Amino acid sequence: MDLRYPLIDVDSAEPIDVGNGVTAGNDLRLFTDIPEIKSALAYYLTIPPGGSRGRQINRNADEALILLQGGGVAGVGSETAAMNAGHCQFIPKGQEHFFVNTGDSDAVLVGYYLGVTEADAIGLENTTPATPADAAGAGTAIAEGIFVHLDDVAQENMNKGEGWNITDFRLPLSAKNGCTSTLFRARFFPGAVHAKHEHENCEEIYFVISGHGLAGAGPDRVEVHGGQFHYIPSGVEHWLHNLSDTDPIEVVGIYVGAGSVAETGYVFKGNVTEDDLQTD
Repeated sequence: MDLRYPLIDVDSAEPIDVGNGVTAGNDLRLFTDIPEIKSALAYYLTIPPGGSRGRQINRNADEALILLQGGGVAGVGSETAAMNAGHCQFIPKGQEHFFVNTGDSDAVLVGYYLGVTEADAIGLENTTPATPADAAGAGTAIAEGIFVHLDDVAQENMNKGEGWNITDFRLPLSAKNGCTSTLFRARFFPGAVHAKHEHENCEEIYFVISGHGLAGAGPDRVEVHGGQFHYIPSGVEHWLHNLSDTDPIEVVGIYVGAGSVAETGYVFKGNVTEDDLQTD
């Protein structure tokens, strides 16, 4: 069955080369083929040990990201800080930035260029390559933009009566710390569900980090797995249910152009029923 709002697998996009500021061996995938998207460009970036995301400037797009695995040193302007799995970052457009993988395993980042939908629109400028020397003497914080770890972000106390049956929901980037979009991390334990709802004021793009669930979006019913992006246009009813009896499902996503859940125009549309869980 054709989906109105199809899932996008990480492996469906070809790696691209963005110039000499990025060390050879990186695997950058930009998802420009998400249907109907109007407000952001998602990416998945793998950096090998010793590799770097060279010094870059996004001239036309703010950037929001999370480091999913690995570790290294991030820099914005003249400031640097150690960056570990769970760190989230907002980089304002026009700010030079870099990341060096100082660990012994791949570093994986998922992020979003905000306000653009094509690679050429980012205004990406590579300045000088970043090297391990740039990682020396790293600090613990970066003042420019936002730099925060999930462990330092409190769980949100969401209203279960409005469909928020999510085990752990955090907003590392939001209006609370000066961001005009909201980056969220949600963890659903077995059987947990985010009930039917829509966002009247913004688009949502989420990435399934791990787990196995059933997602509804408009007329679609589709199983989701780790390594998939899902785009939800504004005004489209959607929901997510963890199908596993043993494992959580974990997602990270963004409400583009909305600094809080309230600003998204959240509307609860009802509970997920047994009929909704039928995929035939």
